[in-house]
Amino acid sequence: MQSIRNIAIIAHVDHGKTTLVDKIIHASKIFRENQEFGDLILDNNDLERERGITITSKNVSVRYNGVKINIIDTPGHADFGGEVERVLRMADGVILLVDAFEGPMPQTRFVLSKAIALGLKPIVIVNKVDKENCRPDEVHESVFDLMFNLEATEDQLDFPCIYGSSKQGWMSTDWKKPTDNIIPLLDAIIEHIPASKVQEGTPQMQITSLDYSSFVGRIAIGRLERGTLTEGMQISLCKADGTTKKMRIKELQVFEGLGKVKVDKVECGEICAITGIEDFEIGDTVADAENPEALARIAIDEPTMNMLFTINNSPFFGKEGKLVTSRHLRDRLFKETEKNLALKVVTTESEDKFLVFGRGILHLSVLIETMRREGYELQVGQPQVIFKEGENGEKLEPIESLVVDVPAEVAGKVIELATQGKGELLIMEPKGDLQHLEFNIPSRGLIGLRSKVLTATFGEAIMAHRFIAYEPFKGPIPGRINGSLISMNTGPAIPYAIDKLQDRGVFFIDPGEEVYTGMVVGEHNRQNDIEVNLQAAKQLTNMRASGTDSNTKIAPKLNFSLEECMEFIQKDEYLEITPKSLRMRKIWLDPNERKRNEKKPS
Repeated sequence: MQSIRNIAIIAHVDHGKTTLVDKIIHASKIFRENQEFGDLILDNNDLERERGITITSKNVSVRYNGVKINIIDTPGHADFGGEVERVLRMADGVILLVDAFEGPMPQTRFVLSKAIALGLKPIVIVNKVDKENCRPDEVHESVFDLMFNLEATEDQLDFPCIYGSSKQGWMSTDWKKPTDNIIPLLDAIIEHIPASKVQEGTPQMQITSLDYSSFVGRIAIGRLERGTLTEGMQISLCKADGTTKKMRIKELQVFEGLGKVKVDKVECGEICAITGIEDFEIGDTVADAENPEALARIAIDEPTMNMLFTINNSPFFGKEGKLVTSRHLRDRLFKETEKNLALKVVTTESEDKFLVFGRGILHLSVLIETMRREGYELQVGQPQVIFKEGENGEKLEPIESLVVDVPAEVAGKVIELATQGKGELLIMEPKGDLQHLEFNIPSRGLIGLRSKVLTATFGEAIMAHRFIAYEPFKGPIPGRINGSLISMNTGPAIPYAIDKLQDRGVFFIDPGEEVYTGMVVGEHNRQNDIEVNLQAAKQLTNMRASGTDSNTKIAPKLNFSLEECMEFIQKDEYLEITPKSLRMRKIWLDPNERKRNEKKPS
């Protein structure tokens, strides 16, 4: 029986997890000498590469000194916490990666608390010690304090600490003595992470992840907790409602390098993939055919935000996307809930409207961006925070911990913006040449805050937030102050008309762009919405005089990302999303219908 180490890499977003996995893959010589490969090998989805973040967790395995190390790369962003909670069940230990300058961040705390609760042994890596003004020793202390606060056991507190730079590809037990490889890390994994326990008895495996292949359908992935599985074996599938179904395993695969290898038999402690099982969900248990015993199900934190998804019914529908009907939308959303555990879809009274619940704006925007790339057209409403009712009938709302690191001279602006969103300043302390601020702030106050903070700090703020708990409602928060500029007619926007309207506000469209009645074309510089005529052409005369023809000078349009659009729209607006365009519009395109609906009590 070969010995196996199952290890998950956890860290705050952008502290270098995927880069570290790259270096481990290189060190273990998985690639042939002549094989081409790029950076961030595991971030294989376009969206992950563009944003530089990991969205779904991945498995790879390397061999070192006769030991097989299964590595699970996890996302670092709070909105994808559901992924992390799920895959930690497959690990026997965790590598906690911490930036040598930033130290433990809110995300680190969130993921580490889950790992410590599961009793996993941590190895701490203080990464990026090659950076200027890094403080490895202080960071080591702060990680110890954090673990102590999270009620870690004595064994967990006695963690090995390794220093290094993933980017430069070295690790060492002393940060003042750089090496030229990452072997010290692999040695530490073998020495400190316990080997997978071998439990005799009937097979038991919890499905913690799933894959899809167009040839064999859905593939169940998990760690075999007990017993052995063999190809063609009869098993029972224990479902959430307590029922069991008899099935047969078609094929078994284990992770080898970057791919999977077919095997006849899987021993206890190994992470494997099973094909041939139908109709399973994440959290179900694969158990013995005769006397099945189910494992405890995975508990996932509740979503804190919802959005209305509906079909695209604008005048431009179907021009750019192929998948536009409510059936396409319904099927795609329900398919997403199979693997995205923190997402929930609820049907409404209307056939073509769905309420989608998620962890935050990023969680929902990644789903929307993936769908538009697949050729879907849809519309979404303003993100809404989910409220709950307390024991005494009071209204409760989600509160988050917000951490901002900013240059000291602009810290005042950030505090002002956060307190406008009902944020409460808890900690303010210097950290290198930056000011470190910590707030407790309602989730509502975070909507739109990132873009305001980045504008106020000239893009120098580093922000991170995580959900803490539900607390009593903090009172109304002022929304967007300025109104919208709404197009009166349909047709191309004429440069002359835009030029004459520039003193009314900022435009989101280019001259010559097609617009329709009711489309939001800009932000008004006052509080009310106004309708503008973008098709007004210049009156031509045959009189010529110097000075009457002034050249049009049009300011460039304001470009919004998907998240910024989602945060910008008001209650009476939709965001129309197609594979090529993002357009904001009023829900009621006709101005008379808008007025009638404004008068109705909401």
